Amino acid sequence: MRNHWTSSITSITLTAVLLIGCRASLAAQAADEIGVRYQLPPDWIVVAPKPQQQPVLPTASLVPKRGIACISISQTARRGDPASVIVVVELPFDCYGQSMAEPDMAGFGSGVADGLKQTFDIAGPVLGAYTLGSHSFWIERAKGSPKGRSDAQNGTLYTVEIACTVLKQGAVCWMTTAADEASLHAFEAMLVTLDSDAAAQLVPATAFDKAPAAP
Repeated sequence: MRNHWTSSITSITLTAVLLIGCRASLAAQAADEIGVRYQLPPDWIVVAPKPQQQPVLPTASLVPKRGIACISISQTARRGDPASVIVVVELPFDCYGQSMAEPDMAGFGSGVADGLKQTFDIAGPVLGAYTLGSHSFWIERAKGSPKGRSDAQNGTLYTVEIACTVLKQGAVCWMTTAADEASLHAFEAMLVTLDSDAAAQLVPATAFDKAPAAP
């Protein structure tokens, strides 16, 4: 499963990373069709993609959506300079044609992480697992620096963190490339509501207390 998601999600992840320089608007609460709600931190700015940077997806009437065509960036936001970025990636099951289960989260999340390796040098990844209400999460944290960027040469070291879960109607990953501790804390403190569970912070303090189960 991991190889499938790695190849499917790489171009979507690269598109998200490129969005940090695009036009923006004020952040607001986001909600969508797969049963997830989340509140972006108030001082982050929602980024809208330029037309040439939007993923090229097949027309539904011509080609059934499967695999990468069903994976979408539901929201991207940025903060500060050098920019910290939050990206939310989703896979609706009604588009994909099949559901995912808890053992699939590692493959889906690893695909997001591996996509970043095209633009970031990643080091020291650490895995964790936790639950929010009735939902299990897979999480990975690492250090990273952008390839070929002046801010990397000046010593900016990002914390890259990716948290993924499976809902009744889809799978979702939240990802950040945080340039400072304040941005990482804001990402982890985001309130999320999953299906009918109560709102909770995205990443609890105990997230890395245990490793995820092997897929």
